[in-house]
Amino acid sequence: MDGGEIRMVTKRKGRKKRHSQPADLLNEMGETVAETPDTSPAEDAGDQANDAHQVGEAVAGYELASEFSGESVADTAARRGPSGHLDHCPSGVRVPVPAISSHLIEGFGPDSLDPYGGRPGDMVGASDRKGLRAKVRTLCPPVPGIYGMFDRHGELIYVGKSRSLRHRLLSYFGEAARKEKGGRIIENSRAIQWETQPSDFAAQLRELQLIRRWTPRFNVQGVPHRHRPVYLCLGRKPAETFFLASSPPATDCVAIEGPFYGAERMRSVVDALNKTFQLRDCSQQTVFQYQDQLSLFELSPRPGCLRLEIGTCLGPCAAACSRDEYVQRVNAAQSFLDGFNDEPLVAVRELMESASANQQYELASRARDTLKSLQYASRKLGHLADARRDFSFVYAATGYDACSIWYLVRSGEIIDVVSAPKDRDQYQLLRPTLKKWQSLLGSRHQRVRVDQPHSVAVVASWFRKHRGELKQTFQPEGAGRRYHRLSHHRADAL
Repeated sequence: MDGGEIRMVTKRKGRKKRHSQPADLLNEMGETVAETPDTSPAEDAGDQANDAHQVGEAVAGYELASEFSGESVADTAARRGPSGHLDHCPSGVRVPVPAISSHLIEGFGPDSLDPYGGRPGDMVGASDRKGLRAKVRTLCPPVPGIYGMFDRHGELIYVGKSRSLRHRLLSYFGEAARKEKGGRIIENSRAIQWETQPSDFAAQLRELQLIRRWTPRFNVQGVPHRHRPVYLCLGRKPAETFFLASSPPATDCVAIEGPFYGAERMRSVVDALNKTFQLRDCSQQTVFQYQDQLSLFELSPRPGCLRLEIGTCLGPCAAACSRDEYVQRVNAAQSFLDGFNDEPLVAVRELMESASANQQYELASRARDTLKSLQYASRKLGHLADARRDFSFVYAATGYDACSIWYLVRSGEIIDVVSAPKDRDQYQLLRPTLKKWQSLLGSRHQRVRVDQPHSVAVVASWFRKHRGELKQTFQPEGAGRRYHRLSHHRADAL
């Protein structure tokens, strides 16, 4: 990175950033960046010119970092030894990442599905594509995990997962990726951070968690609309309605399902569902009043649209129904989301056949398109319903690093996790938790609020693609047999 590039970047240091950059964290940048491995004396003698270039690049990088941290170049130089390395560094040249944001230094944030309290991770940064690739090849392990790409301003621009972090990250630097989305991501990246996970399953759950938390722009921008995930939601009080969301809303929802793909197709699904179940589709700014709702004044509310007159809405905006009547339709709609109600498909199919018989071909064509969309949603909801019906157990996910995790899956949702016991004492400490789990699975038909909602899509997809993993499941009351079997397996391996 030359001086011109440094000046160009530092001029933008006042740009508003999504995440804060505390000066005390940035001043410790030298202790948080990844180091390159030592070279042998022979390699040092043969590569003096290359080493000098690396040190020069490091100095330029630290000058840039100093601009953001408030530390002067002189102060930074004082912390270096004669070779130009930081005196903190036990070995090697550490190249800092320009304008690192606080969450890059601190990691991706807490993981409610990690019972071990923190996963190994690292980050690397460089001023060019070649330097970044060299560090990934040297430092990134070939194990499951998640990774994040950061631009020169410290913004998290992309989150991904892989069963082999090194292989996946190196694929971004290949010639084949240059014209693809991966090439655009890496061209905008100045730092890569990764976090290992004990299994591919854990990596998928962590990726979902981070995308929901940070919503990186490259996880959305550049993705064709037909490939963008949307969630089918039922909520928004005081008169619930079906609507779409790009990410699951945190509150005010009776039910959320997905992800689905194809926003245009799903909009027709939402329209059909609201009409079939006679739910409103108007703005939240609309004033709603039910028949049984007391009013200080004698008012004659007027409907805001024609749907009340044609019978496709109960009319909560015009006091045309009671709250109980509306809730009954909401409950019927929720049963469709649970996969137990095919009322919308029957209604649209009858409309299509009736329109065709009456030679109303345009209406029949629209009904046919709507039916196709509903059938897609119904198939997807059916997979989720199967998971809710069949997947209530403890899943023992084996970790490559002996950090195995027991997941409590209840009606397809992950509601609790513990670290798999490694000895008799750990198992004894776990027994009260297992009793609690047994009670929770006994009442699995009652929905509970969990820290990781909407994990049912990941769970359903995982066991559909990895049927053999069902052998790793058991009921809480069978945990003792599972523990003893695993103990004998470990003993035999030793």
